[in-house]
Amino acid sequence: MGNRIDAVIDAAIVGGRIVGAEVIVARRGDIVYRRAAGSFDREAGVPMPQNAIYRLASVTKPLVAATALAMVDKGLLRLDDPVADHLPYFQPRLHEGTVPVVTIHHLLTHTAGLSYTYPAHISTGLGPTRGQTLDDNTALIAEQPLSFAPGTGWQYSVATDVLGAVLARIHGGTLGDAVATHVTGPLGLKETGYFVADPRRLAKPYADGEREPVPMEDPHVLHNHLGGPTTFSPSRIFDADAFHSGGAGMAGTPDDIFRFLETLRQGGAPILRPDTVTIAFSNRIGDLPRDDAGQRFGYFGAIVADPQAAQTPEAPGTVNWGGVYGHSWLVDPVNEITILSMSNTAFEGCLGPYPRQVRNAAYAEFVL
Repeated sequence: MGNRIDAVIDAAIVGGRIVGAEVIVARRGDIVYRRAAGSFDREAGVPMPQNAIYRLASVTKPLVAATALAMVDKGLLRLDDPVADHLPYFQPRLHEGTVPVVTIHHLLTHTAGLSYTYPAHISTGLGPTRGQTLDDNTALIAEQPLSFAPGTGWQYSVATDVLGAVLARIHGGTLGDAVATHVTGPLGLKETGYFVADPRRLAKPYADGEREPVPMEDPHVLHNHLGGPTTFSPSRIFDADAFHSGGAGMAGTPDDIFRFLETLRQGGAPILRPDTVTIAFSNRIGDLPRDDAGQRFGYFGAIVADPQAAQTPEAPGTVNWGGVYGHSWLVDPVNEITILSMSNTAFEGCLGPYPRQVRNAAYAEFVL
C-alpha cells in the first residue's frame, strides 16, 4: 500500500519541486503509511532521514491555540475576554479612530481585523527580530489600524502572535513556557518548541526557484500569493533573544506533530476536554466570506464545510492547515484519518500542488 503516495513524492522530487519530505498517514489510529524521501541536504548529498527536525512556521499556530484552549479549560482565560484585559496597551483602532473590543475568540479565528501585510519593522515571526521583545512587537501591531471591526470579517494574520503575548502574560513566563506546561509537556513532545533539540537533525531549508528549489539565504525573500514579500530568517530558531512567535516560531518533528494531531482527533486528552475539541473542530466564523471555497474556520485551522466546493475528498468537518516552510496537515474525524506532510521546501510544500496531491493519493489509497 502507498504506491500512489510514493508516486506523488517521487514525481515532486524528480521534477525539482520538493527537495526532501516526510509523509505520515494514519487511519483509525494506526499508521498505514510513512516515508522519508529526497534530500536533507542536497548539496552535501545527505538523504532525508525519518523524523528530521523542521522549522514549523504556521504549524506553530495549532500548538499555541491548544495552549490557549487548555488555559480556558483550566479557568485561566475566557474566550470572550477582551485582549486589553491582559495586554492593556493592545487597543488598536479602526480607520475612523474608534477602539473596538478585540477578544480571544477573535484572535483564535482570525476575525480580529489584523493582517499579515504590515510594514517591515513588524515581525511576522519568520524573519529577523530586529531586537524586539514579544511585547514590543505586539505593541507595534496595536498601532496599526484594523482592517475591519472585529467579528465582521476574516483575514489570516498575526492574530496568533498577539494570542501568544496574552498567554505569556497570563502564564508569567515565556510563550514557550506556557506551551510546554499545557501542551507539549503533558504529551511528551520533547523535540518541539522554540529551540532545536538536535541541530544535526535540523533540515536544510530551501525556497522555490526558477528551475529548482534553491538553498535559503538569511534573510530570504519570496513573493507570496498576495503579491507581497515573505521574509524568512532560517537562523532565527538559533537566536536565544528572538521572541517566541505564536504564529511561526517553533521547530519540531513529524513524530511530535503527528502525536499532537492524533491527540486532537481522539478527543484531546490529556490536554483538552472532549467538548473543547468538538467546539474547536467546528465552524466558529459563521458565514463570513473566505477566499477558500467550501471552507470555514475553527480554532485550529480551516474547516471543510462543502467538499465539492472545496474540491477535496476530505469529509465535512475535516480540519486542515499548513506551514509556509513547507508543511501541510489534516485531521478528518469522519473518516478517522490524519495526514501529515512535512518538507524542507517553501512555498511548494505548503502552498503548491504537492500537498494536495499527497492528500488525494492518501484518500485514494486508504479511504475511497
